[in-house]
Amino acid sequence: MTELAIDLGSNGVSQMFADDALWLQPKEYTQNYLASLCIALAQIDTDAVQEAIQMLRAVRDAGGTVFVAGNGGSAATASHWVNDLGKATKRSGRQPIRVIGLTDNVSWMTALGNDEGYERIFAGQMENFAKPGDVLIVISASGNSLNLVRAVELARERKVATIGIVGFDGGTLKELVDQPVWVRSEKGTYELVEDVHAAICHAITRYLIADRPERGQ
Repeated sequence: MTELAIDLGSNGVSQMFADDALWLQPKEYTQNYLASLCIALAQIDTDAVQEAIQMLRAVRDAGGTVFVAGNGGSAATASHWVNDLGKATKRSGRQPIRVIGLTDNVSWMTALGNDEGYERIFAGQMENFAKPGDVLIVISASGNSLNLVRAVELARERKVATIGIVGFDGGTLKELVDQPVWVRSEKGTYELVEDVHAAICHAITRYLIADRPERGQ
């Protein structure tokens, strides 16, 4: 059996596997995981988050549409965030954010996957809606999911701005999107990256809720 130990190095957060002699009890294992999570949270690039917030404020005020997509655990994060962006941010008193979750229409996704290939499940939906001034957000731990790459490529063709919330080494998406928000981490640390991604999404949501109109607006 191998268990998790954390490396508190300065170049991003990493997790390494110890041998049987370093086996940890559940409490210690949990404490180590939470310690690594705290380090990862402290290393979030808040300048990049601020740029992403400004992009979302601009598309909201212009009446554009925000598209959100991800795979697996990141699909769950995307779906959760669509709820927050669409409903929770209305508490600000500003006009609602027009937001579409590209992970949520199972019939459409499976039709695209079956007929055109899995790499087309997001781009195929966007073809019906995307227009200049919109924003696409892709969420991916690896940054290499081909269906997200294809969605970003379509966005660039349609003059849709792109935000990539990525992990590990950033992958292809880090260099392809207009604004990456990169959680630098060891490859394979999915749980850690997904937890930090969720925190980033919640931080952005909280700001947009607090972004109330100025008097007279």
